[in-house]
Amino acid sequence: MKDSNKQRIIQELVPGKQITLAHIIANPDPALYASLSISNADGLSAIGIFTITPPEAAIITADIAVKSAGVNIVSADRVSGSLIITGAVSAVEAAAIAVIDYAESKLGFEVCGLTKT
Repeated sequence: MKDSNKQRIIQELVPGKQITLAHIIANPDPALYASLSISNADGLSAIGIFTITPPEAAIITADIAVKSAGVNIVSADRVSGSLIITGAVSAVEAAAIAVIDYAESKLGFEVCGLTKT
């Protein structure tokens, strides 16, 4: 017996302009640097991680990050929309705040709060 009342639902991802993850890892374990293939020769003390849509905006946010604080770009992926930066905790935090503020005020993005561990 067939149930003719069943509905088929098709879900689509319609990315908006948003930052969905903005997180700082302060003083990560050296094993984390190794697993990410990040050289810690400069004694870096923080990693900043962002997820951004549309993914091309990772390029813009990477530019904002390096211009606003003394951070290094580990990865700015225009396909996945991820951005990873490193530097001193204060520099990564300043860069993260600048990225979030710029995305919200100039680009009209919806942004999440900045988290830190």
